[in-house]
Parts: sequence; structure tokens; C-alpha cells
Amino acid sequence: MTEYSSSSVHAVPVSVRQHALFLDFDGTLAPLQDDPDTVELPPGGAETLSTLHASFQGALVLISGRDIRDLAARTPKNVWRAGGHGLEICAPGELPAPMALQIDDGILAKAKGIITPYQHVRIEEKGLVLAIHFRQNPDAEQPLLAALSHLADGIDGYKAQHGKMVIELKPVRANKGIALSEMMKRSEFVGRQPIMVGDDATDEDAIEVATEQGGFGIKVGDGATLARHRFETPDRVWEWLRSIVNEHA
Repeated sequence: MTEYSSSSVHAVPVSVRQHALFLDFDGTLAPLQDDPDTVELPPGGAETLSTLHASFQGALVLISGRDIRDLAARTPKNVWRAGGHGLEICAPGELPAPMALQIDDGILAKAKGIITPYQHVRIEEKGLVLAIHFRQNPDAEQPLLAALSHLADGIDGYKAQHGKMVIELKPVRANKGIALSEMMKRSEFVGRQPIMVGDDATDEDAIEVATEQGGFGIKVGDGATLARHRFETPDRVWEWLRSIVNEHA
């Protein structure tokens, strides 16, 4: 992985006819918050995404680690939404199933036991995925990572993935790279080159696949990345997205 300096929004090449756009949610379209329940799109964001979806002829996906029901409640329903790192996908206009598949009670109990000694650490249940947030207790990071990695090693088909102030216990198949690859087989996406925009470790999986398929990635924020370009903040992402809208108005 390589460090890149920030790119001008006008220096990132994009074609609504040639590219497919994949956008992470938390940390990319909205700033990270201590409480994930408070995260939302900026004013006018839903309208911008809907306009872009039309401009890209349907080749636009919001791809998030959030449960699909949570993601769908925070984003416009007339775009593609992939929740749980791609475990569940809703087509434009489609509503998600009312209930998510639930993680095994035994796994949940063990994860709760692991976090019990640490104050201000909480578990967010996202269907088959557990997100352990330690933003309010950063000193717990390394012991939590070690314990949760050990737990995942004993669960068939699961892994622990380290992100920004979060450790996720999730199925191996919950992978944004896999989700992007599968989406690119759909009719709206065939023949296009993917652009993946994201800020965290889970987004690097999709950035890698996008690059392999002739597209590229955009990293939001600091840190090493496989992405060709970098935007400093979600505000810069929106500046870029609005520039695309204005160019094709």
C-alpha cells in the first residue's frame, strides 16, 4: 500500500458512460460519529445521489458495512444499496426484507463476554455481523483485537476485521470486494470500469478489485491505500459528486 497526496476534485477522471460508481457510507458520504445512529447524509445528499444514479444509467451503488435495513433507512431507495459488506443487496425501488438473519446466540454471548471488562465499548448487531466499537475507549483496541481474532479463528467461515475505532466479527463472504465483483456482472454494469470510494480497511478490498477490473479507487482521509486518488474529507467527496452532476446538467 502507498501514501498519496490529496487530489483535486477536478483531477479525478470520471465518465458517466464508462464508469460505475461504488460509494461507502460512514466516513465517506457522512463523517464518522461516536454514535453511529446519528450519522446521516448532508442536506441535498439524497437528491444528488438520485441524480447521479440516473446519469450513470443505474450503475451506482451505496456499499456499506451497515445492515441493509439501517442503510436503506438513511439513503434514497431509488439507488442500489448493498448492506452488511454486500451480504444483502437491494435494487433501486426495492425494500429490504423486514428481518435480518441473526448471528448465532453463542457467538454473540462470547463477544459480549469479551467486551465486559472494558468501559464504553459496545456491540452493534448487524445481522450476521457484529461491530465492536471502542472509539470511547481507545486503550481497549489491542486486547479486544487479540481476543476477537482468537474467537473468530474458532468459528467456521468467520473473520475479525480491524477498522477505524471498530473491530467487526463477520462472515468471510461479507466482503466489499466480492460484492463489487458480483455487481459488475449485472447488466447495468457490464462493460464499465468501477470506481470505489471509501475510507476504511473494508473498502480496500473493493478498491483492489476495482483496480483489477480496470477502474480505480479513491481513499477518503489518511492512511495507506491501494487507491489512485485521495480526498481529505466527506465534504470533498460531495464536492466531487456535485461537480459530476453540474457537468452533466
